[in-house]
Amino acid sequence: MWSSFHAKSVANAHDVSTHSTKAYPLEALEKQSVIIDKIGNVPIIIVMGEDKKSIRAFETKIDEKELEMFVKIDSIPIYLIDSQTTSQWDFTGKAVSGLMAGKQLKKVYLLKDYWFDWKLYHPNTKLYQLD
Repeated sequence: MWSSFHAKSVANAHDVSTHSTKAYPLEALEKQSVIIDKIGNVPIIIVMGEDKKSIRAFETKIDEKELEMFVKIDSIPIYLIDSQTTSQWDFTGKAVSGLMAGKQLKKVYLLKDYWFDWKLYHPNTKLYQLD
């Protein structure tokens, strides 16, 4: 699997509760701005800032409710909207309006690194597949 993986730089998300790690090619984030995925059974969202350098990752489950998130179109700075409550979430993962106002999404540990370096020390890392 790694032999066909040519990404130079990756964002590596790690879920502490399941000890699962997944690598996301920066090219995929640059292309999509947002990736919605799961690490193990934990639903997450990874968001690239408008500067195309800053990256944040959050669990999308809050108060035992899994939220379906999407980017608010043409928002600068970037905002996310959850489809269940239409609450608006900022780049720090805090709900700034709507029914969830004041709530905070749990951060997911994220590290940008070079793939060749990361895979040497973390050989069990799963890879995100860009469709």
